[in-house]
Amino acid sequence: MPPSSPGFLPVRKQTGNKLTAMLQVRNEQGRHLEQVLSELCEFVDEIVVVDDASTDRTPELVLRCPKVVKLVQSPEPLFAQEWKLRSLLWETAVSTDPDWLLSVDADELYEAKARRSMRTLIDQDRYDWVAFRFFDLWGGTTHYREDELWNIHRRHQMTLVRYMPLLPCPYPKLHHHLPRIPPAYHALPGLLSELRVKHLGWAGDWADRVRKYRRYKANDPEGRFGSLDHYESILDPEPNLIPWREDAE
Repeated sequence: MPPSSPGFLPVRKQTGNKLTAMLQVRNEQGRHLEQVLSELCEFVDEIVVVDDASTDRTPELVLRCPKVVKLVQSPEPLFAQEWKLRSLLWETAVSTDPDWLLSVDADELYEAKARRSMRTLIDQDRYDWVAFRFFDLWGGTTHYREDELWNIHRRHQMTLVRYMPLLPCPYPKLHHHLPRIPPAYHALPGLLSELRVKHLGWAGDWADRVRKYRRYKANDPEGRFGSLDHYESILDPEPNLIPWREDAE
């Protein structure tokens, strides 16, 4: 339908965009999920969740959130087939007719400055995705880790995208370490933002890191999907830590 036709709805809108957060979760009770959902409610319009066969009260916690509009529960864990889990989450999210999608993990908090900037980021017609800088907070929330193997904050991760209904969006059929957003979005114009995200996945105590180390080694013992050196570095007794300072500007 050409733009001049009656009833045409432009994909790239400068105002009135609906922002939908999409999360995949599994056994998040007692961790960060409630804080993540609470902060998302400050700046998104809707939340869509896929639960990967949780065995705790995670689905109940999700349904308490007033902005959750859809929860899909997988009857069997799909963690070992990540492409299926990512595909299910994407299909569930786009079924709600979003304008923009924000891919969030259950242990990520967008800095206050990023939350305040979100509406400006989506109410424009110049770019179709936004990438942010992610910081691995370590052993608490006061420091982040930075060394040769832990430097993800030096790069950008695409997590915010405009939904393009006609863009084919398959995920590569990989079991681990998939991109959050379908790779086809890299062909579209985007923005590399300096806004920051706090990753709390490594903010737990030593016992929590040991559990994660064992899970990574069990799922990928030969390092086919990740770096064995990186897995071993999880147990580094003296990692290089830098104080985290919130950017309130």
